[in-house]
Amino acid sequence: MGFFNRGQQDAAPLPVAENHGRGRRHHHHSAEPYTMSSRPTFGQWVKGTWLDILTMAVLGAIGLGVYYAPPAPSRSFAVEFAHGEVVHPQFAYPSRKEIIPIWLAAFLASVVPIFIMLCMQFRIRSFWDFNNAVVGLLYSLITAAVFQVFIKWLIGGLRPHFLAVCKPDISKLTGGNGSGGFDGLYYTREICTGDAKEINDALESMPSGHATAAFAGLVFLYLYLNAKLKVFSNYHPSMWKLAVTYMPLLGACLVAGALTVDEFHHWYDLLAGATIGTVMAFSAYRMTYAAVWDWRYNHIPLHRNAPFMYARDWDLGGPTFTRKAGWGGHEHGSSGGSSGVHGNGASTNGRGQNAHAMAAVGSGAGMPRAHGVRGDNMV
Repeated sequence: MGFFNRGQQDAAPLPVAENHGRGRRHHHHSAEPYTMSSRPTFGQWVKGTWLDILTMAVLGAIGLGVYYAPPAPSRSFAVEFAHGEVVHPQFAYPSRKEIIPIWLAAFLASVVPIFIMLCMQFRIRSFWDFNNAVVGLLYSLITAAVFQVFIKWLIGGLRPHFLAVCKPDISKLTGGNGSGGFDGLYYTREICTGDAKEINDALESMPSGHATAAFAGLVFLYLYLNAKLKVFSNYHPSMWKLAVTYMPLLGACLVAGALTVDEFHHWYDLLAGATIGTVMAFSAYRMTYAAVWDWRYNHIPLHRNAPFMYARDWDLGGPTFTRKAGWGGHEHGSSGGSSGVHGNGASTNGRGQNAHAMAAVGSGAGMPRAHGVRGDNMV
């Protein structure tokens, strides 16, 4: 097996619970192509993931097509009053070089989170945790990007440096070309003499693509770190975990904020992009993990073909980075009792076992463990 899952390649399929009247019985899911306690073959992985890969490719192609399309709306803008005063100075900032170019924003939002997730596997060692983390990150980045480019293309707005790249021709203004509105004060891009590509870009300010990507990728990483370090959990963690968990959010804010310094975006462009990215990050994380905030389950990657069975007795083992307060033990992963296995369908161990588990948490004691059951087997 190697790096992931510590040699659990030959693990048996996980039991699936079925309800029959008041009782339950367990059986092995014969149609399941793989278990969450072992790494699949490449063919098995492709068979379970091909639809996502196709969807990502289609959405990526659509997004690129819309990104390179000229802006759809015809924006009107004022330039000068009769006495020469600029009407809207917020659109008259100088055009500067970006502090954070788009390639760097994409790198920080995608490659850096993947690298951190991979480094986490030196301790977690779960193929499916890394798989779900990367797939969820791509869900977030791609859907946020497509969402953003459609709004930018159909709505857009003037960048802070629009007039600087437009370079309006005063003679065209006095000739009345492209004028409109009260007293002919507003004009369209026909009066611009600058580079057409720069003008198109300056007409698509809202929402910020940098902010969208940064928050889609780094907020997802924040949720992942919170789940793996158990910052919000049932014990008092060390302060360094809080600092590390919130570093991605600081990075996202810095990427977005830099765009107001180099005059590429208004604050409301950044707010719109950050909102889109954050919503997609939360949605993608919940699609691939059992919870977002619930500290009992938010570290557990979800199976594609079998439901996770939430129960009152929860795991303190499984794929987590922290080893404090009983968390993260791979040798004795727990579902709360000796016969209950969460994840692909599990029965609880009766009211007595549940009561014992809840009492242990209430008193600050460690959770009861089921010997011989790996934490990965829960998912």
